[in-house]
Amino acid sequence: MRIMIVDDHAVVRLGLSNLLTRQSGWQVVAEAGTKAEAIQRAAELKPDIVLMDVRLGQESGIEACREIVKNHPATKVIMLTSFAEDELLVQAISAGAVGYVLKQVSNDHLIRTIQMAVEGTGLLNSAATGQALAELHSSTRPEAFAELSARELKVLSLIAQGKTNKEIAASLHLGEGTVRNYVGHILDKLGLANRAEATAYAVRHHLDQYLKS
Repeated sequence: MRIMIVDDHAVVRLGLSNLLTRQSGWQVVAEAGTKAEAIQRAAELKPDIVLMDVRLGQESGIEACREIVKNHPATKVIMLTSFAEDELLVQAISAGAVGYVLKQVSNDHLIRTIQMAVEGTGLLNSAATGQALAELHSSTRPEAFAELSARELKVLSLIAQGKTNKEIAASLHLGEGTVRNYVGHILDKLGLANRAEATAYAVRHHLDQYLKS
């Protein structure tokens, strides 16, 4: 089995590579640290399995997954993440991922997940997945916020309330680094330069009213 590991942290790639290559018949054929590199290496090597970090620095591993699955349907992508978030689960499924596991799982659990992916065994609860997708697709959202996830909308709301990253992290039970990433994604998606512009945008488009509805 030929595997590619995609993570923006070299130490994570090294640890996963050491674990996976101890399995009989398993070979790590490539590593990548960016979205572009992941897509390119997948096209060149066509691995059987891709272990893909959800977030690649400021880039999206889910978008890389979408491109890889679209261009190489035989390649199966398993998403890795440090946080269990319903919104990310829905996005990963929509992008074509066959699995979604936390980085904190045991080595044995990760090995079993990869084996199940190869065997074609379902890795996600189909009922819960179907319900989550139905809710996502049926929800109505103002065009001004169409590009933002539910978590990003909450972060934007707290920014508009004048909360610091530390305060937002405490409120949402996240790390400050994760909040910084969210803020960066929000600014990029909305084409804004800073938190002041984000606050003005949220007020102008009545974000608080939308979240209360």
